[in-house]
Parts: sequence; structure tokens; C-alpha cells
Amino acid sequence: MVVRKSHPMTDSSPRPRRMPKPTPETQHFWDGTREGELRLQRCDACSGAYFPPRPFCPACGSRDVRIEVASGRGLLHAFVINQRPGPGFDAPHSVAVVELEEGPRMMTNIVECEQSLDDLVIDMPVEVVFEQLDDDITLPLFRPTTKPAGGAS
Repeated sequence: MVVRKSHPMTDSSPRPRRMPKPTPETQHFWDGTREGELRLQRCDACSGAYFPPRPFCPACGSRDVRIEVASGRGLLHAFVINQRPGPGFDAPHSVAVVELEEGPRMMTNIVECEQSLDDLVIDMPVEVVFEQLDDDITLPLFRPTTKPAGGAS
């Protein structure tokens, strides 16, 4: 587990980063990120994993769901490189969609690499890294990895 310490406001951004607000349906997710775990839900009726958190399966509607810890590995599915600073973000920064090994896709940022078309490549393997914003919120971000997403060395 890698936890990066951060602050919701960067030196170059005059406005603080917007902070997620946990709800009863998402609290398990935020508790997990604070503990260095990426938690998904899985439906016991149809076996599908899903994200974002909700009390029922989006595929079949069953409420027979459980929480599981994801591998934290995936592939970069899509991204855009924002060339302008935003609240809590320096420029350039990526806004990305990562497809997790377990199947769900999640919106995130890619970190620990140049924010360029040379370094961000569709289908490149990525792994989760956590950035602590405050005592309550730790964000799951992703960084490139040299290991294949399937786990082979």
C-alpha cells in the first residue's frame, strides 16, 4: 500500500479541491481507502462486481450484495489531459477511466508519470495508490506499473 500525503489545496490553485462527501451507501468505500484498500461490491445473485457503491446490483437489481477488496490493478481505459489548473489541481493533469481487473471502471487521476501522450497510453497497466487529503478522505489514484494487469511477472 502506498499512501501519499496531500492537501486539498495546491500552491498554484487559489481554490481548494472539491472533497467527496461520504454517504451511508459509500462509507465502506471511504473507510477502505483510508485503510489502503480499494473496496468494490459484488452481487451474490449474478456474481457481477460493480462501482460506484450502491445498495443494489445495477445489473440484476438484487440487494444480495457483499463488499470485497479489489486487487488494485487495472488498465487505463480512457483519459484526457487537462492543460489548465483547476481547484486543487496543477496543470497538466489527467482525468482518466481505469478498468479494474474485477471488471468495473472508475474515474480517477493518473499520477507518478508525465502527463503526456507519450507516457499515458490506452490499455497500459496501472495500480492503485492512495492520497490522503485529510483525516476522513483518502483518494484512490492510479500510477503506471511495469507488471501486466493479469498479475504475471
